[in-house]
Amino acid sequence: MNQEEVRRKIAKYESHLNDTLKKDLETCLECRDKIYSEQAEFLALRNSILAIKGANLAKREPLKTRVDLGCNFYCEARVPDPSTIMVDIGMGFFMEMTLDEALDYIKKKDSALSAEAEKLSVQATKIKANIKLIILGLKELQSINLDPPKRPQNRDIFA
Repeated sequence: MNQEEVRRKIAKYESHLNDTLKKDLETCLECRDKIYSEQAEFLALRNSILAIKGANLAKREPLKTRVDLGCNFYCEARVPDPSTIMVDIGMGFFMEMTLDEALDYIKKKDSALSAEAEKLSVQATKIKANIKLIILGLKELQSINLDPPKRPQNRDIFA
């Protein structure tokens, strides 16, 4: 194989690495991070529901709470009937659920999101392995030694 062919192969591998694999990895990790943030929102909702249930309110007793308007600016709010809540089920649709129904929905949604995040983690691992494989191929083509230089062995001066 002459030098020109080696340069073309190196350029081809580098472009595949930079244009395809790194972008795919970035996209995959961004999707996984979105899932993790959605899981965090459901966890916060679950904690709020458990707090409402733990308040032991009488039937139809209003709930007094504080609502974060943003930038840690709170206002007081009164919920006339905290026995049901509106839950975002996706695609801009909200569904009114009892607290127990909402907890069941959150449990199912969390397990589905965990499975999706696991799939994305496996996919990201495969992409990272492909990146490493291409880097090793480039190393071989360019005859570069990426291993740290070996230190000379120490001699026993007392022997």
